[in-house]
Amino acid sequence: MTATVPSEQRMANDIARNLRHLPEERAAAEIAGHIGRFWDPRMRARLYEYADAGADGLDPLVVAAVELLR
Repeated sequence: MTATVPSEQRMANDIARNLRHLPEERAAAEIAGHIGRFWDPRMRARLYEYADAGADGLDPLVVAAVELLR
């Protein structure tokens, strides 16, 4: 059986993958900016929950972006 990746985790990791060419600090800031501008507050809340639960499966750039968003 294949585990389903939550959509917020998948989308955040996709954003990180697209911004990986940037320096780490800038990439995290760009990810945070995108999520802050375009994501519904409920989506952000679920992303925070994933990060708080150990960030298993979240790209390290996403984890850094979550810290910037808080």
